[in-house]
Amino acid sequence: MIRSLLMSLLLVTLTVGCSKEPEKKEIIRPLLAVQVSNDANRVGRSFPGRAEANQEVDLSFRVSGPLIELPNDIVGRAFKKGEVIARIDPRDYEVKVQDAQGKLERARSTLKRAEGEYRRELNIYKEDPGATSKTLVDRKRDQRDSAAGNVKSLEAVLQGAKDNLDYTYLRAPFDGVVTARYVDNFQDVQSKQPVLRLLDNSRIQMVVDVPETLISRLSEVDKIWVVFDAYPEHKIPAEVFEVGTEASLTTRTYPVTLIMDPPADIKILAGMAGRAYGEVRQDEGGDGKVTVPAAAVFTPATEKQSYVWVIDRDSGVVSRRKVTLGELANNGIVVKEGLRAGEWVAVAGVHSLKEGQKVRIVEKGKE
Repeated sequence: MIRSLLMSLLLVTLTVGCSKEPEKKEIIRPLLAVQVSNDANRVGRSFPGRAEANQEVDLSFRVSGPLIELPNDIVGRAFKKGEVIARIDPRDYEVKVQDAQGKLERARSTLKRAEGEYRRELNIYKEDPGATSKTLVDRKRDQRDSAAGNVKSLEAVLQGAKDNLDYTYLRAPFDGVVTARYVDNFQDVQSKQPVLRLLDNSRIQMVVDVPETLISRLSEVDKIWVVFDAYPEHKIPAEVFEVGTEASLTTRTYPVTLIMDPPADIKILAGMAGRAYGEVRQDEGGDGKVTVPAAAVFTPATEKQSYVWVIDRDSGVVSRRKVTLGELANNGIVVKEGLRAGEWVAVAGVHSLKEGQKVRIVEKGKE
Protein backbone atom coordinates (compact mmCIF):
# COMPACT_ATOMS: atom_id res chain seq x y z
CA MET A 1 0.00 0.00 0.00
CA ILE A 2 2.83 2.33 0.89
CA ARG A 3 4.42 1.51 -2.44
CA SER A 4 1.22 2.44 -4.31
CA LEU A 5 1.03 5.74 -2.44
CA LEU A 6 4.61 6.67 -3.40
CA MET A 7 3.96 5.87 -7.05
CA SER A 8 0.88 8.12 -7.04
CA LEU A 9 2.81 11.04 -5.54
CA LEU A 10 5.58 10.64 -8.13
CA LEU A 11 3.07 10.61 -10.98
CA VAL A 12 1.42 13.80 -9.72
CA THR A 13 4.80 15.54 -9.42
CA LEU A 14 5.79 14.61 -12.96
CA THR A 15 2.44 15.76 -14.32
CA VAL A 16 2.67 19.15 -12.62
CA GLY A 17 6.29 19.57 -13.69
CA CYS A 18 5.51 18.87 -17.33
CA SER A 19 2.64 21.33 -17.42
CA LYS A 20 4.96 24.37 -16.71
CA GLU A 21 6.59 25.56 -19.91
CA PRO A 22 9.46 28.13 -19.71
CA GLU A 23 8.48 31.71 -20.61
CA LYS A 24 9.75 32.90 -24.00
CA LYS A 25 11.32 36.38 -24.12
CA GLU A 26 10.42 38.55 -27.11
CA ILE A 27 13.48 39.07 -29.29
CA ILE A 28 13.75 42.60 -30.65
CA ARG A 29 15.99 42.49 -33.69
CA PRO A 30 17.95 45.48 -34.96
CA LEU A 31 16.69 46.70 -38.32
CA LEU A 32 18.37 48.96 -40.83
CA ALA A 33 16.06 51.87 -41.64
CA VAL A 34 15.97 55.32 -43.19
CA GLN A 35 13.82 58.36 -42.62
CA VAL A 36 11.69 59.29 -45.61
CA SER A 37 12.77 62.52 -47.30
CA ASN A 38 11.14 64.77 -49.86
CA ASP A 39 14.29 65.06 -51.97
CA ALA A 40 12.20 64.03 -54.95
CA ASN A 41 11.07 67.62 -55.06
CA ARG A 42 14.61 68.88 -55.61
CA VAL A 43 16.53 69.09 -58.85
CA GLY A 44 20.30 69.30 -58.62
CA ARG A 45 22.81 70.67 -61.11
CA SER A 46 26.55 71.21 -60.99
CA PHE A 47 28.94 73.47 -62.88
CA PRO A 48 32.74 73.55 -63.03
CA GLY A 49 34.73 76.54 -61.88
CA ARG A 50 38.01 77.73 -60.36
CA ALA A 51 38.79 79.42 -57.08
CA GLU A 52 39.47 83.12 -57.13
CA ALA A 53 40.56 85.46 -54.37
CA ASN A 54 37.88 87.69 -52.95
CA GLN A 55 40.19 90.63 -53.69
CA GLU A 56 43.55 90.76 -55.46
CA VAL A 57 45.17 94.10 -56.23
CA ASP A 58 48.50 95.58 -57.24
CA LEU A 59 49.60 98.13 -54.65
CA SER A 60 51.57 101.28 -55.43
CA PHE A 61 52.75 104.43 -53.67
CA ARG A 62 50.97 107.72 -54.28
CA VAL A 63 54.30 109.58 -54.21
CA SER A 64 57.72 108.96 -55.76
CA GLY A 65 61.03 108.23 -54.04
CA PRO A 66 63.65 105.60 -53.16
CA LEU A 67 62.46 102.49 -51.30
CA ILE A 68 64.00 102.11 -47.86
CA GLU A 69 61.82 99.31 -46.45
CA LEU A 70 60.80 96.29 -48.52
CA PRO A 71 61.85 92.92 -47.01
CA ASN A 72 63.31 90.36 -49.40
CA ASP A 73 61.07 87.64 -47.93
CA ILE A 74 57.88 89.66 -48.19
CA VAL A 75 56.19 87.27 -50.65
CA GLY A 76 53.96 84.92 -48.69
CA ARG A 77 53.74 87.16 -45.64
CA ALA A 78 50.34 88.06 -44.23
CA PHE A 79 49.37 91.60 -43.25
CA LYS A 80 46.43 93.02 -41.36
CA LYS A 81 44.47 95.96 -42.70
CA GLY A 82 46.40 99.18 -42.00
CA GLU A 83 49.77 97.50 -41.39
CA VAL A 84 52.81 99.02 -43.11
CA ILE A 85 54.07 96.81 -45.93
CA ALA A 86 56.77 99.07 -47.43
CA ARG A 87 58.22 102.61 -47.12
CA ILE A 88 60.01 105.12 -49.27
CA ASP A 89 62.50 107.71 -47.99
CA PRO A 90 60.39 110.39 -46.23
CA ARG A 91 63.07 113.11 -45.83
CA ASP A 92 62.13 115.22 -48.86
CA TYR A 93 58.50 115.15 -47.76
CA GLU A 94 59.39 116.03 -44.17
CA VAL A 95 61.20 119.14 -45.47
CA LYS A 96 58.12 120.13 -47.46
CA VAL A 97 55.95 119.79 -44.35
CA GLN A 98 58.32 121.99 -42.36
CA ASP A 99 58.42 124.57 -45.16
CA ALA A 100 54.62 124.65 -45.38
CA GLN A 101 54.35 125.01 -41.60
CA GLY A 102 56.74 127.99 -41.65
CA LYS A 103 54.84 129.74 -44.42
CA LEU A 104 51.55 129.16 -42.66
CA GLU A 105 52.83 130.60 -39.40
CA ARG A 106 54.04 133.74 -41.18
CA ALA A 107 50.72 134.05 -43.01
CA ARG A 108 48.81 133.76 -39.75
CA SER A 109 50.95 136.55 -38.27
CA THR A 110 50.19 138.70 -41.30
CA LEU A 111 46.49 137.97 -40.92
CA LYS A 112 46.56 138.87 -37.25
CA ARG A 113 48.27 142.18 -38.04
CA ALA A 114 45.86 142.95 -40.92
CA GLU A 115 42.88 142.11 -38.72
CA GLY A 116 44.14 144.52 -36.06
CA GLU A 117 44.72 147.35 -38.53
CA TYR A 118 41.28 146.91 -40.03
CA ARG A 119 39.54 146.92 -36.63
CA ARG A 120 41.46 150.01 -35.55
CA GLU A 121 40.68 151.92 -38.75
CA LEU A 122 37.03 150.89 -38.55
CA ASN A 123 36.70 152.10 -34.93
CA ILE A 124 38.26 155.46 -35.84
CA TYR A 125 35.84 155.87 -38.73
CA LYS A 126 32.89 155.08 -36.47
CA GLU A 127 33.99 157.50 -33.71
CA ASP A 128 35.28 160.33 -35.91
CA PRO A 129 34.47 159.95 -39.62
CA GLY A 130 36.56 163.02 -40.40
CA ALA A 131 39.73 161.49 -38.95
CA THR A 132 39.89 158.84 -41.70
CA SER A 133 38.07 157.83 -44.85
CA LYS A 134 35.82 154.99 -45.91
CA THR A 135 38.24 154.24 -48.74
CA LEU A 136 41.01 153.57 -46.23
CA VAL A 137 38.70 151.36 -44.16
CA ASP A 138 37.78 149.36 -47.26
CA ARG A 139 41.45 148.98 -48.19
CA LYS A 140 42.29 147.63 -44.71
CA ARG A 141 39.36 145.22 -44.95
CA ASP A 142 40.56 143.98 -48.35
CA GLN A 143 44.05 143.47 -46.93
CA ARG A 144 42.55 141.50 -44.04
CA ASP A 145 40.47 139.34 -46.42
CA SER A 146 43.49 138.72 -48.66
CA ALA A 147 45.56 137.63 -45.67
CA ALA A 148 42.75 135.30 -44.55
CA GLY A 149 42.58 133.77 -48.03
CA ASN A 150 46.35 133.25 -48.00
CA VAL A 151 46.12 131.46 -44.64
CA LYS A 152 43.40 129.18 -45.95
CA SER A 153 45.45 128.38 -49.05
CA LEU A 154 48.58 127.63 -47.02
CA GLU A 155 46.58 125.41 -44.65
CA ALA A 156 45.62 123.32 -47.69
CA VAL A 157 49.27 123.25 -48.80
CA LEU A 158 50.33 122.04 -45.34
CA GLN A 159 47.65 119.35 -45.32
CA GLY A 160 48.77 118.19 -48.77
CA ALA A 161 52.39 118.05 -47.58
CA LYS A 162 51.35 116.01 -44.54
CA ASP A 163 49.32 113.67 -46.76
CA ASN A 164 52.30 113.17 -49.07
CA LEU A 165 54.49 112.41 -46.06
CA ASP A 166 51.95 109.81 -44.95
CA TYR A 167 51.91 108.38 -48.48
CA THR A 168 55.55 107.36 -48.03
CA TYR A 169 54.05 104.44 -46.07
CA LEU A 170 52.41 101.69 -48.13
CA ARG A 171 49.70 100.13 -45.96
CA ALA A 172 47.56 97.06 -46.50
CA PRO A 173 44.05 98.14 -47.61
CA PHE A 174 42.64 94.84 -46.30
CA ASP A 175 43.76 91.66 -44.56
CA GLY A 176 45.76 89.69 -47.09
CA VAL A 177 48.86 87.87 -48.24
CA VAL A 178 51.58 89.27 -50.52
CA THR A 179 51.73 87.08 -53.61
CA ALA A 180 54.18 89.01 -55.82
CA ARG A 181 56.88 91.70 -55.60
CA TYR A 182 57.74 93.84 -58.63
CA VAL A 183 60.59 96.04 -57.33
CA ASP A 184 63.66 95.72 -55.11
CA ASN A 185 64.54 97.57 -51.95
CA PHE A 186 66.45 100.88 -52.41
CA GLN A 187 65.08 101.18 -55.93
CA ASP A 188 63.54 104.50 -57.00
CA VAL A 189 59.82 104.08 -57.62
CA GLN A 190 57.35 106.41 -59.24
CA SER A 191 53.88 107.21 -57.98
CA LYS A 192 51.29 104.66 -59.16
CA GLN A 193 54.07 102.21 -60.14
CA PRO A 194 53.05 98.67 -59.03
CA VAL A 195 55.23 97.55 -56.13
CA LEU A 196 53.59 94.31 -55.00
CA ARG A 197 50.39 92.30 -55.19
CA LEU A 198 48.14 91.66 -52.20
CA LEU A 199 45.57 88.87 -52.13
CA ASP A 200 42.59 88.64 -49.80
CA ASN A 201 41.88 84.97 -49.13
CA SER A 202 39.62 85.47 -46.14
CA ARG A 203 36.78 84.57 -48.50
CA ILE A 204 36.96 82.58 -51.71
CA GLN A 205 35.07 83.22 -54.92
CA MET A 206 34.23 80.91 -57.79
CA VAL A 207 32.81 81.96 -61.15
CA VAL A 208 30.60 79.42 -62.92
CA ASP A 209 28.86 79.71 -66.28
CA VAL A 210 25.12 79.10 -65.99
CA PRO A 211 23.08 78.45 -69.19
CA GLU A 212 20.53 81.11 -70.08
CA THR A 213 17.81 78.46 -69.80
CA LEU A 214 18.54 78.17 -66.06
CA ILE A 215 19.57 81.69 -65.10
CA SER A 216 15.94 82.72 -64.48
CA ARG A 217 15.64 80.02 -61.80
CA LEU A 218 18.65 81.20 -59.84
CA SER A 219 16.42 82.79 -57.22
CA GLU A 220 14.81 79.38 -56.58
CA VAL A 221 18.09 77.76 -55.54
CA ASP A 222 17.92 77.13 -51.79
CA LYS A 223 21.18 75.26 -51.28
CA ILE A 224 24.60 75.80 -52.87
CA TRP A 225 27.89 74.13 -52.05
CA VAL A 226 31.30 73.79 -53.66
CA VAL A 227 33.65 70.81 -53.76
CA PHE A 228 37.25 71.38 -54.85
CA ASP A 229 39.13 68.59 -56.60
CA ALA A 230 41.96 68.86 -54.07
CA TYR A 231 39.56 68.36 -51.14
CA PRO A 232 36.76 66.04 -52.34
CA GLU A 233 35.63 65.31 -48.78
CA HIS A 234 34.79 68.95 -48.04
CA LYS A 235 31.38 70.36 -49.04
CA ILE A 236 31.75 74.11 -48.60
CA PRO A 237 28.52 76.13 -48.30
CA ALA A 238 28.40 79.06 -50.74
CA GLU A 239 26.07 81.85 -51.79
CA VAL A 240 25.51 83.90 -54.91
CA PHE A 241 27.61 87.08 -54.81
CA GLU A 242 27.05 88.50 -58.27
CA VAL A 243 25.22 87.61 -61.48
CA GLY A 244 26.54 88.80 -64.82
CA THR A 245 24.12 90.75 -66.99
CA GLU A 246 25.56 89.78 -70.39
CA ALA A 247 25.57 86.28 -71.84
CA SER A 248 28.51 84.84 -73.72
CA LEU A 249 27.91 85.06 -77.46
CA THR A 250 29.44 81.62 -78.03
CA THR A 251 28.17 79.56 -75.08
CA ARG A 252 24.99 81.51 -74.22
CA THR A 253 25.88 81.30 -70.53
CA TYR A 254 25.95 83.94 -67.81
CA PRO A 255 28.84 84.30 -65.34
CA VAL A 256 27.66 83.76 -61.77
CA THR A 257 30.07 84.56 -58.96
CA LEU A 258 29.78 82.48 -55.79
CA ILE A 259 31.41 83.41 -52.51
CA MET A 260 32.27 81.19 -49.55
CA ASP A 261 34.22 81.01 -46.29
CA PRO A 262 37.02 78.43 -46.60
CA PRO A 263 37.19 75.82 -43.81
CA ALA A 264 39.94 76.46 -41.27
CA ASP A 265 41.54 73.03 -41.76
CA ILE A 266 42.28 73.37 -45.50
CA LYS A 267 44.07 75.91 -47.66
CA ILE A 268 42.29 76.87 -50.85
CA LEU A 269 44.48 78.67 -53.37
CA ALA A 270 43.44 80.82 -56.30
CA GLY A 271 43.17 78.69 -59.43
CA MET A 272 42.10 75.46 -57.73
CA ALA A 273 39.51 73.57 -59.79
CA GLY A 274 36.22 72.35 -58.42
CA ARG A 275 32.49 72.10 -58.99
CA ALA A 276 29.60 74.12 -57.66
CA TYR A 277 26.42 72.24 -56.82
CA GLY A 278 22.95 73.71 -56.45
CA GLU A 279 19.51 72.39 -55.61
CA VAL A 280 16.28 73.88 -56.91
CA ARG A 281 13.05 72.98 -55.15
CA GLN A 282 10.35 71.90 -57.57
CA ASP A 283 6.75 73.01 -57.17
CA GLU A 284 5.36 70.24 -54.99
CA GLY A 285 1.73 71.11 -55.65
CA GLY A 286 0.67 69.14 -52.57
CA ASP A 287 1.21 65.75 -54.24
CA GLY A 288 3.15 64.40 -51.25
CA LYS A 289 5.92 62.86 -53.32
CA VAL A 290 8.83 61.48 -51.32
CA THR A 291 11.87 59.35 -52.04
CA VAL A 292 12.92 56.02 -50.52
CA PRO A 293 15.83 53.66 -51.28
CA ALA A 294 14.99 50.92 -53.75
CA ALA A 295 15.74 48.31 -51.06
CA ALA A 296 12.77 49.54 -49.02
CA VAL A 297 10.19 48.52 -51.65
CA PHE A 298 9.01 44.94 -52.10
CA THR A 299 6.25 43.15 -54.00
CA PRO A 300 4.93 39.80 -52.68
CA ALA A 301 5.07 36.94 -55.17
CA THR A 302 1.29 36.54 -55.12
CA GLU A 303 0.52 40.23 -55.69
CA LYS A 304 1.27 43.07 -58.06
CA GLN A 305 1.06 45.74 -55.38
CA SER A 306 4.21 47.38 -53.97
CA TYR A 307 4.72 47.77 -50.23
CA VAL A 308 7.12 49.15 -47.65
CA TRP A 309 7.53 48.36 -43.97
CA VAL A 310 6.82 51.47 -41.89
CA ILE A 311 8.33 51.54 -38.40
CA ASP A 312 6.73 53.39 -35.53
CA ARG A 313 9.59 55.41 -34.08
CA ASP A 314 8.29 55.24 -30.50
CA SER A 315 7.12 51.62 -30.23
CA GLY A 316 9.38 50.00 -32.83
CA VAL A 317 6.41 48.10 -34.30
CA VAL A 318 6.44 47.52 -38.06
CA SER A 319 3.41 47.66 -40.33
CA ARG A 320 3.09 46.90 -44.01
CA ARG A 321 1.82 49.76 -46.17
CA LYS A 322 0.79 50.02 -49.81
CA VAL A 323 2.63 52.59 -51.87
CA THR A 324 2.24 53.98 -55.37
CA LEU A 325 5.58 54.31 -57.09
CA GLY A 326 6.80 56.97 -59.48
CA GLU A 327 9.99 57.44 -61.44
CA LEU A 328 13.51 56.51 -60.41
CA ALA A 329 15.49 59.28 -58.72
CA ASN A 330 19.22 59.72 -58.10
CA ASN A 331 18.87 58.48 -54.54
CA GLY A 332 16.09 55.91 -54.87
CA ILE A 333 12.48 55.61 -56.02
CA VAL A 334 9.84 58.31 -55.92
CA VAL A 335 6.77 57.34 -53.90
CA LYS A 336 3.75 59.26 -55.15
CA GLU A 337 1.26 57.99 -52.55
CA GLY A 338 1.38 56.13 -49.26
CA LEU A 339 4.22 57.80 -47.37
CA ARG A 340 4.95 61.10 -45.70
CA ALA A 341 8.27 62.82 -45.20
CA GLY A 342 9.68 62.05 -41.77
CA GLU A 343 8.38 58.47 -41.48
CA TRP A 344 10.82 55.57 -41.03
CA VAL A 345 10.97 52.61 -43.41
CA ALA A 346 12.96 49.38 -43.32
CA VAL A 347 15.68 48.96 -45.95
CA ALA A 348 16.87 45.46 -45.01
CA GLY A 349 15.13 42.14 -44.40
CA VAL A 350 11.88 43.36 -45.95
CA HIS A 351 10.90 39.84 -47.08
CA SER A 352 11.26 38.33 -43.60
CA LEU A 353 9.45 40.91 -41.49
CA LYS A 354 5.99 40.24 -40.06
CA GLU A 355 3.09 42.55 -39.32
CA GLY A 356 3.30 43.87 -35.75
CA GLN A 357 6.86 42.68 -35.24
CA LYS A 358 8.93 44.79 -32.86
CA VAL A 359 12.34 46.02 -34.01
CA ARG A 360 15.07 48.42 -32.98
CA ILE A 361 15.83 51.08 -35.60
CA VAL A 362 19.43 51.24 -36.79
CA GLU A 363 19.80 54.36 -38.92
CA LYS A 364 21.46 53.69 -42.25
CA GLY A 365 24.88 55.28 -42.44
CA LYS A 366 25.31 55.13 -38.64
CA GLU A 367 25.37 51.37 -38.20
